[in-house]
Amino acid sequence: MKTVHGACPHDCPDTCAWLITVDDDGRAIKFEGDPEHPFTKGALCSKLKRYPDRVYNKDRILHPMRRTGPKGAGQFERISWDEALDEMVGRLQETVARSGPLAAMPYSFAGTCGILQRYAGDQFFARLGATEMLGDICGATAYDAAASVIGPMDAMQVEDLQYSKFIILWSTNTVATNVHLWSGPIMTARKAGAQIVVIDPVKTPTAAHADWHIQVRPGTDAALALAMMHVIVRDDLHDKEFIEQHTLGFDKLQERIKEYPPERAAAITGIDAAEIEKLARAYATTRPSVIRTVVGMERYSNGHTAMRAVTCLPGLIGGWRERGGGLSSFMLSMFFEALDYGVMSPPEEYATRQRSVHLAELGRVLTDPAMDPPIEWMMVYNSNPVVTAANQNLTIKGMQREDLFTVVHEQFITDTALYADIVLPATTQFEHLELMPSWGTSYLALNPPAIEPQGEALPNTEVFRRLSKRMGFTEEYLHLDDEERIRRMLATGHKYMDGITYERLEKDGWAPLNIGDYNPLAEGKFATPSGKCEFYSQDYADAGQDPLPTYEPLDEHEYGDGHPTPLHLMSAKTSHFLNSEYVNLRHPGTLKHEPLVDINPVDAAERDIASGDMVRLFNRYGEVEVRANVSDVTSAGVVYLPFNWWPETTANGQSANALTPDGVSRRDIGSNAFDAHVEIKKAG
Repeated sequence: MKTVHGACPHDCPDTCAWLITVDDDGRAIKFEGDPEHPFTKGALCSKLKRYPDRVYNKDRILHPMRRTGPKGAGQFERISWDEALDEMVGRLQETVARSGPLAAMPYSFAGTCGILQRYAGDQFFARLGATEMLGDICGATAYDAAASVIGPMDAMQVEDLQYSKFIILWSTNTVATNVHLWSGPIMTARKAGAQIVVIDPVKTPTAAHADWHIQVRPGTDAALALAMMHVIVRDDLHDKEFIEQHTLGFDKLQERIKEYPPERAAAITGIDAAEIEKLARAYATTRPSVIRTVVGMERYSNGHTAMRAVTCLPGLIGGWRERGGGLSSFMLSMFFEALDYGVMSPPEEYATRQRSVHLAELGRVLTDPAMDPPIEWMMVYNSNPVVTAANQNLTIKGMQREDLFTVVHEQFITDTALYADIVLPATTQFEHLELMPSWGTSYLALNPPAIEPQGEALPNTEVFRRLSKRMGFTEEYLHLDDEERIRRMLATGHKYMDGITYERLEKDGWAPLNIGDYNPLAEGKFATPSGKCEFYSQDYADAGQDPLPTYEPLDEHEYGDGHPTPLHLMSAKTSHFLNSEYVNLRHPGTLKHEPLVDINPVDAAERDIASGDMVRLFNRYGEVEVRANVSDVTSAGVVYLPFNWWPETTANGQSANALTPDGVSRRDIGSNAFDAHVEIKKAG
């Protein structure tokens, strides 16, 4: 037997380190967390513990397949890899000859967060000249907005939350989606007397475990942050010295926040003015205080304004001065500095693309008659857009086109794979080599294959090497093997990489970046153009947007024929799944294996709805039939339906994204899916 180090590929900030024991027959017989890892400490989340069930599941795709029935029917026949590649490349060459390379397009995102598999197709599609798919749907809005205030940088280590005395978890369900941060630094801080505050429209498991839950109305976070600033300045709780030395635009900000007294913010946010006052004073006077926020606020049309406003708060009180104070968010910038991501990026000659479309707008892209040329060849990998993309019905309509040739590289027959012409078997993290940075910690991990691929499964990288060969693309970078790519990514000579080699990662499994005593903003050294915390953003001004933090109401949404849709739909993740993964694997946490919509008792009474009733949620995008759960999980006027259930689990074969708009934020990045409004009635 042998034991192999590895790391979780999921889109989660923890990036758990694991150990796999493999017997003499090459089968993984034991799967556990690596107890030596300083952050994850041997603990695996409830989702990841089931990963071996995914690897060895009887329903895995193990061979290439060709569609034999109507799109969506799930009728396929087994074919060889040569047959699959011949048909894929033949159809691609026909498409390029007939309509040009822009008629081809990839669709992929973070089905794996490893560098090799996530970015495996970028160079191939750039070399082809295909339509570019912009992947700034998750994290980009929040990162961009925060960067406009403090610069594109990692502001603090998550481990430093253990020193905090006042922790605001702002629109993040940490208990379910960042379990090691909760059980580690946050619980350490709580035991030392820290107060835990959750600001979220939904009473999440995190809110239930917090000391104080502030149930803000969806999309109004900016108004709350501005009112907090109003109170802090009005009551002379701001750090004048820090502001004078290390910030830009305070005079203008001071005028802006006069517009947001607690009474006005109360009317907008649904939070009592006295509670806003209490929150502002506690945040400003309890030191060190920290705000932890990731992507929860960004998925609105006004998401950038919320993140900008919240990011200004630490600068106003000089929160960066103490360890454990400031803003805790992403930790990716240091990896972009330390590693050579260019190994996986298109070379400069192919970097400029002739046409780009947005990940959030797949349905529009596939159905818009103005697309010239239309998309005629598409390859989906690392994603399940029929479930995870907004405006589900329009996405399905596009994928049903008979003139669209679709390839899906997957581990299971997902709702997206049902519409494929060719389905290819994909490896799992147990079966391929991968380099794993973390977007939540400073640890880098190597994931070597622990077992041989099941059936004929291949990693993304090998599929694109084979496609490149068939297309006659001879550039070296398209054909590098995976180990060589990783070695080149590591060999930057950057100070963060000192002592981190392929051999060390191969032996130990992981290594911390050499960031030292990382507290970059204690002395106000911001990575902005001015070198200061920029309350006033010239970048926003140049883009024609408000350069100061502001509150912008969401757009009004109505049903297609004028029927009102008065209920705001929240469609976040559940703790049982990760994005759309694992829904096909039964779990004790989903005993009836169906989604429920949470509705407040006030709204339920108005509609004569009781728990267990089958109800219809509808708006101009679609309709979903599920059972109701009457509870105080949401406030009146807000309903909650998790987005990651597959359509097959609802009564009418539609899931939450049948109800979500497919636009972007007013910053022209990200997604506005959380703008969704619906009406609910009893089904039947």
